[in-house]
Amino acid sequence: MLSATAALGASLLAAGPVHAATAPQAAAAPQQATLVSAKAKVTSAQKSKQKKRAAKAVSYAYKQIGDPYRYGGTGPGSWDCSGLAGGAWRKAGVKLPRTTTQIYKKLKKHRVSWKGAVKGDLLFFYSGKSHMGIYVGNGYMIHAPSSGKKVKKIKLTKYYKRNFSGAVRPGY
Repeated sequence: MLSATAALGASLLAAGPVHAATAPQAAAAPQQATLVSAKAKVTSAQKSKQKKRAAKAVSYAYKQIGDPYRYGGTGPGSWDCSGLAGGAWRKAGVKLPRTTTQIYKKLKKHRVSWKGAVKGDLLFFYSGKSHMGIYVGNGYMIHAPSSGKKVKKIKLTKYYKRNFSGAVRPGY
């Protein structure tokens, strides 16, 4: 009886790993398909919708110029850098995460280059992407700089280009 049990156990052990090895392979295929579809090209209708949303976000950001910076500020009335971006895009119908790193991570499939930035894109600076602004075109961005300062539109100088760490395009 013991040898029959041992034989049965050995056959189950042999069958177990074969069955287990088959299951993850089957599960891997749908994940690959998801990744491929997540990187699919954006349609012209999606681009048009994104452009309209970006225009609303930029318009809202302009209206916040002069508001004070407040750490953790999500408006209205006072902002930090990610709060301003989130508030502007929320006004355009797009919900963004709260912090700079969360925003960049969520939108990483919609990355853009420094030269490829268009109105409404979110520009990130410094290692760790600890600061951000909303690109408004013609080499300018609106941002909430730091404590004691106010939301303002600034020229993207060489300083910002040196400290640039990425950009994303919300609104899809």
